[in-house]
Amino acid sequence: MSPADGTMRHESGEHGLLYSGAEWNFDILRRSYDAIERIALDELKLDVYANRIEVITSEQMLDVYTSHGMPLIYKHWSFGKRFVGHENAYRRGLMGLAYEVVINSDPCISYLMEENSATMQALVIAHAAFGHNHFFKNNRLFREWTAASGILDYLEFGRSYIARCEERHGVRAVERVLDAAHALQNQGVHRHSGARPMDFKAEQARARERRDHEERVFNDLWRTVPGSKAEKTLDSAAERRARLGLPEENLLYFLEKNAPRLAPWEREIIRIVRLIAQYFYPQPQAKMMNEGCATWVHYRIMQRLHEQGRIDDAAFLETIHSTTNVITQPGFDTGGGPNFNPYALGYAMMTDIARVCETPTEEDRQWFPDIAGNGDAIGTLKHAWAEYRDESFIQQFLSPAVIRQFKLFRLRDDTEKPYLLVDAIHDREGYRDIRRSVARFYDPGNFYADIEVVDVDLSGDRCLKLEHRTDAGHLLDEKDARASLKQLADLWGYDVKLLEIDRQNGSVLATHLASPPKA
Repeated sequence: MSPADGTMRHESGEHGLLYSGAEWNFDILRRSYDAIERIALDELKLDVYANRIEVITSEQMLDVYTSHGMPLIYKHWSFGKRFVGHENAYRRGLMGLAYEVVINSDPCISYLMEENSATMQALVIAHAAFGHNHFFKNNRLFREWTAASGILDYLEFGRSYIARCEERHGVRAVERVLDAAHALQNQGVHRHSGARPMDFKAEQARARERRDHEERVFNDLWRTVPGSKAEKTLDSAAERRARLGLPEENLLYFLEKNAPRLAPWEREIIRIVRLIAQYFYPQPQAKMMNEGCATWVHYRIMQRLHEQGRIDDAAFLETIHSTTNVITQPGFDTGGGPNFNPYALGYAMMTDIARVCETPTEEDRQWFPDIAGNGDAIGTLKHAWAEYRDESFIQQFLSPAVIRQFKLFRLRDDTEKPYLLVDAIHDREGYRDIRRSVARFYDPGNFYADIEVVDVDLSGDRCLKLEHRTDAGHLLDEKDARASLKQLADLWGYDVKLLEIDRQNGSVLATHLASPPKA
């Protein structure tokens, strides 16, 4: 609706109520946006991408759900399947819809549902267009791992490229590659430091040159049939692994570069899926912080609008009601698993940090001597939003006050004993143990299995060998492993073997085998 620098602000209507009642129109949205922007930029000093706000129907919101919130995406049957499932659940009252969806792009795109009330539209603008937007632009994970300025153009390139492939090679052939790439996309990201940041514009510019080069590399590598001279140069395991860049954690990257039977267009499709998966990589690592930041920002802005007389008591009560629903933490016995509500924990910690900065207790001064009473709540929060991810943020800032608020304690479940042991309670050591345990729950290493390509028998049956480093009792689900390996074997073109290795002693815990489908 308006650029972040505010050049399109209205000069009139800066005092008095922005609206009255639940009905809204685009003039109300404009006035609300301008008032929210002034607080966000002038008072909170947020730093945001330019905003683009789109109002959509509930059906369009369902469509956004099915495509992972992306405004442009290639066609695939799984998106339609997901749409039907969500639509049926929504129509039967089994699920609700989010008030908004926001895209990490430049400009930052925020979708508002037309069914929202005027207050909810204002709240969502504050939450998404300024809270999430600031977090996307400033958090280190998103700065280093994503390219907000290029993602929209790259999505358009990917959609157009895959559509052309469907015309040339057939929908079924394209779906075969997409099905396999989707099955492997969680193992299709570079997760360790030192990986190259994404540059979507350069990716498009180099697409043709890259494919020509990869074809030359491909031909040199796969000329190694038994008995050839090239075979002798690769008979050393160390040389072979060095040339293939092994071990390699990114399965899609390895297939894209080395799979012997893929055509150039198939490699490019795998690359498209891989880069989009990489774009989403930071989001689960900072989900709690991201939602906590956006919720804290929207509540602070709506509170300031009420204090300024821009919204009435009814609108502020609706804000309180909606925010309270969002930040409610379900009990352990309500179903849905033991996970924290990211809005609840995130907002509680953001609010607690502001309290520690402004009105600390003696306990706060002992636990947080660097920030207690510094009088700069916004500056402290902005630093945390920029420099931490969920795991490190909790390890640094989860306070005894929040631990008591959530009534947290720690249970030790020793399978060799007939009882559960409460081994961390509300004392000094207990607080530290609970904080470490909660932080460990958000460890990115727990999100994905630690699987790497470790070797390929180039001069023999060309079996692709992988290892899963894990602990006893944490093996892959047999059915899921078998299905995923079949997709991997389909793209590789030869047999695939996965060993599950005990990370403590190196023993083999399980073996999985898969072969490509017969022609």
